Amino acid sequence: MTLAAFLAVAALLTMGAVSPGPAVLMSARTGVTEGLRTGFFLAMGIGLGAVFWAALALSGLAALFKIAPALLWAFKIIGGLYLIWMAVQMWRHAADPLPDTTGQPPRSALSAFRLGLVTQLSNPKPAVVLSAIFIGTVPPNTPLWVLACLLAFLFTVETLWNTIVARLFSLPATRRAYVGAKSAMDRSFGGLLALLGAKIAAT
Repeated sequence: MTLAAFLAVAALLTMGAVSPGPAVLMSARTGVTEGLRTGFFLAMGIGLGAVFWAALALSGLAALFKIAPALLWAFKIIGGLYLIWMAVQMWRHAADPLPDTTGQPPRSALSAFRLGLVTQLSNPKPAVVLSAIFIGTVPPNTPLWVLACLLAFLFTVETLWNTIVARLFSLPATRRAYVGAKSAMDRSFGGLLALLGAKIAAT
């Protein structure tokens, strides 16, 4: 693989990372409710989930989904239902007061990491998108070290972007605006997440 081809794949991976979806939505809400520290560990989980889907894509997951479409359907149903469940929890607790983040964060680093990982794994569409990217741009004889570099880049860009999103939403001005309209904003976050979950399950 030439340097130009590697950079082209990297650009496509970056575009996929910054596109709106459940992971970005969860990063925004975590940033505003629990701060940058929790958002960072959430972002790391999202990054690892992206690497998991990318590794499966490189191993031929797209071909498996074509042979056994019921497998992809099951992934979508399970993932969509999980996102809808999270949306329901947001909606139910919309009226709860904002957790106090002046001391220990309300969520541990491991819990935030796990939430990010599960959020990313609940959406199987990245595997299909990544398969399309890799099939069209990564030659079959690409050395393993180059593939490892692509996976490392994907982890970095996913983690960095979602950390930036969490940071933006953790700023004092954003937090003050959120506190003033928590109930409505939580229901908005929940509604968007439910729509994304339903879209994943139905398409």
